[in-house]
Amino acid sequence: MKATRSIAALVAAGAILGGCASSNPDPYYGNNGGYRDGYNTSYRDSASAGYGTIESIQVTNTEGRTSGAGAIVGGLVGALAGNQVGSGGGRTAATVAGGVAGAAIGNNVERNRNEGQQAYAVNIRLDNGEYRTVVQDNVYDLRVGNRVRIVDGRVYRY
Repeated sequence: MKATRSIAALVAAGAILGGCASSNPDPYYGNNGGYRDGYNTSYRDSASAGYGTIESIQVTNTEGRTSGAGAIVGGLVGALAGNQVGSGGGRTAATVAGGVAGAAIGNNVERNRNEGQQAYAVNIRLDNGEYRTVVQDNVYDLRVGNRVRIVDGRVYRY
């Protein structure tokens, strides 16, 4: 019965802390499908909305992002370690405290691991007059002045 309670507490703590784990959006990436545009216009549905010319390409460092996996794994490891301490109600409290501490540590480890990766901010002047910035991990053969199209938040030569 005690093992069932410990496992239930462990699963609940992992689910709660996994939901709390979030990532800070990259200021270049934004939250709208991979690119940031300065205007919310009706041009999104037009045929020319995804085509344009590269104005500039800038090298940036990404902020650390988390998926929640570090928090879940850390919470599980912390809860298992906390379960080895004490007996009775103290063991349950140690299990929950270990899960919380492990989740926080796991989330920080994942964020630090993903921080500082190099990315490229490609600034594009679209055919309809809008400007968009797309951040991607490489630019391959993209150069300033190239005609490009944006597909699923990535830039390709056209």
